[in-house]
Parts: sequence; C-alpha cells; structure tokens
Amino acid sequence: MFTGIITDMGEIRAIEQRGDLRARIASGYDMAGVDLGASIACDGVCLTVVDKGADWFDVDVSAETVSKTNLGTWAPGRAVNLERALKVGDELGGHIVSGHVDGLAEVIAVAGEGDSTRVTLRAPAELARFIAPKGSVALNGTSLTVNEVSGCDFGINFIPHTKQVTTWGRVAIGDQVNLEIDTLARYVARLAEAG
Repeated sequence: MFTGIITDMGEIRAIEQRGDLRARIASGYDMAGVDLGASIACDGVCLTVVDKGADWFDVDVSAETVSKTNLGTWAPGRAVNLERALKVGDELGGHIVSGHVDGLAEVIAVAGEGDSTRVTLRAPAELARFIAPKGSVALNGTSLTVNEVSGCDFGINFIPHTKQVTTWGRVAIGDQVNLEIDTLARYVARLAEAG
C-alpha cells in the first residue's frame, strides 16, 4: 500500500527487453535500506525490486502491466515518480493507493492559473463514473484532489511544490497518465449496484 505522496523523482537509466521488460531506475533512496523483493510505486505502478546498487534499483515489468499502463513508453532519461511502500505508523498524507493502475487518462489541456497549473484529463468511460469533484485520484502515483468533472473529463490543479518534486512540472497535452481510482469510490459504486 502507498499514500500517493511522492518521495523521490527517479530517472530511467536503462531498459532491456527480456521475457519481461527490465528497467533500471536511478534513485536518491538509501538503497542499503531497500530489500530485494521490496515494493516501490514507479509512476503509480507497484513494482518489485529485483536487483539494486548504491543509487539504483531494477524492476521487471510484465507484458500485462505494459499493456495497461504507460510504462511501455519508458526510455532512458525519463523522470519517474517514486514512492516506497507504506509502513505501519507512517503519516498518511494522501489517500490509500494500491499501485494497481485501472487505466490510462489523457492530458487534454494545460493552463497556468496563478502560480499553479490547471490540467484537464480525459478518463476512459468505464472509469469516469468513479471520479467525483473533491474526490481523490492517483495520477502517475500522485495523490490528487479532483476539482471538477464533466462527463469523462476532470480537472486537477498542481501547486508549485508538486510541480517541483514530481514529474508534473513537465506535463504536456497528449501525455498518457496512469490512473488509479480511489478504492473507496470503487466500493461505494459496487454497493450502489448491489442495492
């Protein structure tokens, strides 16, 4: 489990296609404290550390994960949002995030709004019903509050701090973004269907 509070911005060092995709990610984490087999959310996708060095770790990405996320677009030099798994007693500053991406949202508009940036995204129709104004979503692993919803489109504001410490400072129209809907929204919808 994760909180959606990004704790490092890593960089893809290498990509290798094996039976699965192998990615090497440079990180500022103290890798002495990261065990092999540990989970790290990489752009919102829960991945397992399979090898590590002083300032990097490797993950394997299955074909299924590549088909459901934006990880197939990873290339050396690309920045990625990173978050280590939640530990008992950690502050829950965002919302409960599983690292299981539900689908891809597309950035359809980017506009300055004071010092912040307003980003409008389009969710797949089957996921849009789970997105509500003032509700939570995880986008590329970042816990965010939804400002408004219109059909499949929804808006998010990014404050300067978020743009500095995550990849959101580099957002562009057309970007495909990993979308994880709020777990609570999923269960509320399921209960409403059953009732």
